[in-house]
Amino acid sequence: MCAFPAQPPAHPFDDDKLKEECGVFGVIGVADAANFVALGMHALQHRGQEAGGIVTHDPETGFNSARRFGYVRDTFTKADVMATLPGSIGIGHVRYSTAGSKGNTAIRDVQPFFGEFAMGGCAVAHNGNITNAAALRRELIERGSIFQSSSDSECIIHLMARSIQRNIPERMKDALRRVEGAFSIVAMTRTKLIGVRDALGVRPLVLGRLGESGGWCLSSETCGLDIIGAEFIREIEPGEMVVIDAKGVESFHPFDRRPSRFCIFEHVYFSRPDSILGGRSVYETRRAIGVELAREAPVEADLVCPVPDSGTPAAIGYAAESGIPYGMGIIRNQYMGRTFIEPTEQIRNMGVRLKLNVNRALVRGKRVILVDDSVVRGTTSRKIKDMILDAGAAEVHFRIASPPTAWPCFYGVDTPERSKLLAATMSEEEMRVWIGIDSLKFISLDGLYRAVGEAGGRDPRNPRYCDACFSGEYPVAPSDMIEKGFEMKAAE
Repeated sequence: MCAFPAQPPAHPFDDDKLKEECGVFGVIGVADAANFVALGMHALQHRGQEAGGIVTHDPETGFNSARRFGYVRDTFTKADVMATLPGSIGIGHVRYSTAGSKGNTAIRDVQPFFGEFAMGGCAVAHNGNITNAAALRRELIERGSIFQSSSDSECIIHLMARSIQRNIPERMKDALRRVEGAFSIVAMTRTKLIGVRDALGVRPLVLGRLGESGGWCLSSETCGLDIIGAEFIREIEPGEMVVIDAKGVESFHPFDRRPSRFCIFEHVYFSRPDSILGGRSVYETRRAIGVELAREAPVEADLVCPVPDSGTPAAIGYAAESGIPYGMGIIRNQYMGRTFIEPTEQIRNMGVRLKLNVNRALVRGKRVILVDDSVVRGTTSRKIKDMILDAGAAEVHFRIASPPTAWPCFYGVDTPERSKLLAATMSEEEMRVWIGIDSLKFISLDGLYRAVGEAGGRDPRNPRYCDACFSGEYPVAPSDMIEKGFEMKAAE
């Protein structure tokens, strides 16, 4: 008999999802780089909502920076803030804390980070997670480094400072060869914009071109290019570094080449549906996931409803393949914002009702299929089930557009420890009973691979994606977590 996890106190902002990692953006060769960067960060806001930062360089004022808590729209749209960020080159970062002081972000942890070297300054913005950061930090502190933040990303600046190379791109190559884990980096010097992806290409990074100005930009996703009217040129390759200046783009491959292991959950949830990943529309991939799910897990029902907003494309695909009508059975309140940041106990107990409301006239008396992107702790699934039944639904069936999330991510996603993941402690049937629904089915790992374009499903000898949160097979051993006692999956 498994031990059912205790249900944490209801909280209006706990939507029981894996939290987005971070987003990075950079631009060079434009008149007011900070405004372009702020727009790019706004487009990437879904990747991090805690805080953001911008660094620019201007020949007269030097390096300029601003870091703020909250949404980009509330901070980097103010004239007094933007006036402090002159220059034709700039980088930005939106943060959700996955390393450092989780849930208690200090302004010192907000990126980009900056270092002054003998050959000039360099600012660095990092998306991902360094899995050997604790070991590197101990080594650097023992050798005299003084850290200003609790972020793993600051290790990169200190490693660069200790390099004997004569220019900043070469120092960055030196530093990143010491780093394990996942990283997509946008960095800048006085005259250069730099983009780097780790050898496995776990996290995304794309290159764009601004036609009228001739400027270049780097973004975590293509939606960041769209908002500033930039042309998508290509993805930065796994293990590639690009260095962009007035002469154009130079490409280097400083790391040993390895098979790509891009994060498959970017396709499922993290990336915006209007972005392009690996030449594929994220929206179309999510719709294809719904089609595969309908083939693998059919059920007699009257209505297919998404759990908004991330379940919507998969629900559309499920409805189209199954022939069951699609309907918006749950409506999201788009304007809640942070109004109830300190709610009363009565409001706190309303839980997800602050965000979601059931379309009672549509679901009453119906056998409803709810399509969601994932189940993490399962607490929100229980609340949504209660809301649907309270509205008069005859049956509730959950169909999940990802395999069971049974393992934590150590590559830049804020995942609960393994004991708090529902799928780590229960079978599918036990989860169904605990949530209290008529049926529960997840897409298979093979089905997910087919939906992202792998016709033969997942090759267990050479999987194309990082799917460690589903399979427990980590492409890079999380050495810091192993040191703390994390037990890897036993070899089969």
